[in-house]
Amino acid sequence: MKMKSVYQHVKYCVVGMVCLGMLGACGSSTNKTEKTANQAVVLTTDDLTIEVPIAGNSWIENDIEASDTLITKEGITQWQSEQHQLSTYFYVSKVGKVNLGLKAKTLAGTSTILVELNDQKKRILLSNSIEKIIPIGQFEVVKPGYQKVIITGIETSSEYYPTISQLLIGGEATAGSNYYVKDDFYWGRRGPSVHLQYQLPDEDGSYEWFYSEITVPKGQDTLGSYYMANGFNGGYFGIQVNSETERRVLFSIWSPYQTDDPTTIPEEYKIKLLKKGDDVYTGKFGNEGSGGQSYVKYPWKTGVTYGFLTRYQPRPEENKTDFTAYFYDPQIKEWHLIASFRRPKTTTYLASPYSFLENFIPGAGQFERMAEYGNQWVKSTGKAWEPMLNAKFTYDATARKEARVDYQGGIQGDGFYLKNTGFFSEQTAYKTPFTRKSTQLPPINLEQLP
Repeated sequence: MKMKSVYQHVKYCVVGMVCLGMLGACGSSTNKTEKTANQAVVLTTDDLTIEVPIAGNSWIENDIEASDTLITKEGITQWQSEQHQLSTYFYVSKVGKVNLGLKAKTLAGTSTILVELNDQKKRILLSNSIEKIIPIGQFEVVKPGYQKVIITGIETSSEYYPTISQLLIGGEATAGSNYYVKDDFYWGRRGPSVHLQYQLPDEDGSYEWFYSEITVPKGQDTLGSYYMANGFNGGYFGIQVNSETERRVLFSIWSPYQTDDPTTIPEEYKIKLLKKGDDVYTGKFGNEGSGGQSYVKYPWKTGVTYGFLTRYQPRPEENKTDFTAYFYDPQIKEWHLIASFRRPKTTTYLASPYSFLENFIPGAGQFERMAEYGNQWVKSTGKAWEPMLNAKFTYDATARKEARVDYQGGIQGDGFYLKNTGFFSEQTAYKTPFTRKSTQLPPINLEQLP
């Protein structure tokens, strides 16, 4: 039976015994042990009050490349493979019945898809070539938090499965607070960035050195992760997972000239490279401010605690500051020079120290990532090292606007931790303070640094 014969009424009623591919209806061959959506409920478009854009809230399950290719601003498009399951996420604060629907169209012919939420499943047949609202059915939300709707292609007579632009939701489970990405889809798909804002021992101190450590636990080295150890006013320094085969140690300094296009920076505002380590690439960066970038491809490992050391040398007579970064690998017990940059129009020691965790690949926003941040120390010229024991947890605009709420930070072991993305449902409040245990500074011979 074609969809247009079912949806000829204005309200697009869904009747339990109509052959829309309901599990167990019209002789469809399904697993009899599967839970089914409520087949006795008649839904109308009035029961589907919230639109969740596929463009900002969906991924191809466990497939980063397909997620970045098939998910566009129009939703899921050019969907051909049954292996590409579409996963769409939304957060609800209530339990109970949730009504589901789709805004979709077929390019040609008919398609059968399977819709699943919390092990409740329902097949539907689509044949409409004009985009319309397709009520699916009523499902049960058994626990507040993030919900994942999985849509699987079963069969199609066309080259492609339907184009789906919106998941529609409604019902008693949506009567409370609901969170999902409404706009800024690029940032929403990347997910929230989370930070630790450190408290200096003396806010008026002249700190020349900043040391900290990062440990990425096994299984948390997710593609697209940037584990930033030493952040400060003017730059940052940390490690990344750039591909399945490439990892980097990255150190960047922003130009004081505000632009996202490094080619427009006037000569007197440009970052100058002073020196760099072996095999270190240096160049320009843009898009999120502009400046000087350096990185070395380095096979850092999970479960290993790496050291990060940055130096701040103001040159007040020239109104410039030199920033230098060193990376320590405990497995070979060596410090590596990454690079040293000179920033014009700047006279500063360490200011606003912080760490962060972010995902920079939108298709990887479906996966969780976490790291441990510890042993933060600072040092003034001619003085002893001082520990930084206190930090506040903060997050970016994606989290502040409640587009994504999968973010956490806190204490783990002797230090701090940050966790984000992956659609876990427990959050840490903005500006929550944390105090780590006092730890022993690893021996650093500043005179022997490369």
